[in-house]
Amino acid sequence: MNQRYRPQRYQPITRLGLGGTGLGDMYHATTDAAGEATVDAAWDAGIRYFDTAPHYGTGLSELRFGQALRRRARHEYTLSTKVGRLLVPDVAGDIASPFVSSLPFRRVLDYTADGARRSVEDSLQRLAIGSIDIVYVHDLSIDALGNEFEHYFRIAAGPGGAFEGLVKLREEGLIKGWGLGVNTIEPCLRALRQSDPDIFLLAGRYTLMEQTPLEELFPLCAERGAHVVQGGPFNSGFLAGGSNYDYGPASPVQHEHRDRLRKVAARHGVDLAAAALQFGLGHPVVVATIPGASSPEHLRRNASLLSVEIPEQFWQELLAGGLLPPDAPVPPRTAPQDT
Repeated sequence: MNQRYRPQRYQPITRLGLGGTGLGDMYHATTDAAGEATVDAAWDAGIRYFDTAPHYGTGLSELRFGQALRRRARHEYTLSTKVGRLLVPDVAGDIASPFVSSLPFRRVLDYTADGARRSVEDSLQRLAIGSIDIVYVHDLSIDALGNEFEHYFRIAAGPGGAFEGLVKLREEGLIKGWGLGVNTIEPCLRALRQSDPDIFLLAGRYTLMEQTPLEELFPLCAERGAHVVQGGPFNSGFLAGGSNYDYGPASPVQHEHRDRLRKVAARHGVDLAAAALQFGLGHPVVVATIPGASSPEHLRRNASLLSVEIPEQFWQELLAGGLLPPDAPVPPRTAPQDT
């Protein structure tokens, strides 16, 4: 394990980011023009953190981000992408749920150091942008890999693995930070104990529906100086009124929990989506949140939700009613001003 402690770790420029799943045609198709308009709307709203991945539409999200961002001054924004899946040419493409489109590539899992370096180089080609700030090891998690998770984690964390390769890329100055982009907590804990990650993109695990990172992950991040980006603050749109939860239909228990949250929100005149977006940023290790958006309208709504002032009484009722654990930090009354 790399024992060097690095207290000044890189973090995104702004606290609100734009997640790239929508630009990769998750759930429904969009257009190149709409994708560019979405990034332009994000920029106009003050957002300067953009996250993408080869997995999102087999390169479609990266391509669209590059088209929209390459005319911007590179030092003015944070860009993150991911490794773990190489894209190889395939005329038929590779449509994988929940994405509905594909460029002419197919995904090949590769969690080696060589694979990570090649993935970064390929991403730079698709983006046509000269540098990437943060690289996440993507979906190195049991929910994505099933019974093969231990096999691939040993590759990633072992000699010649992606962790070692990304540490080297950071030391070479080719990236500013690295970590994991996952939907579960355990791989993040193991990465912190076995290597030297800077930041995690953790989707769906620290929201108004679930706060499991409070027990072990967030304290260890604080101890190691690592940051967390909150992905999926709406749990696949569920907390914003949708019917999916973590990429699939919500369960009756999840609907019941949301109903309880809605009742508290109604009593205090609070937009539940605004509370959902702001909640994660109340924790000191969470440095940004990145809801997805596939249109300028979605983007502008997200930006406006972050500026909504939420009364302290709302958060206190959630704490008192057991809808949040008693040790959950809550946002201040004044909404975050730094987009």
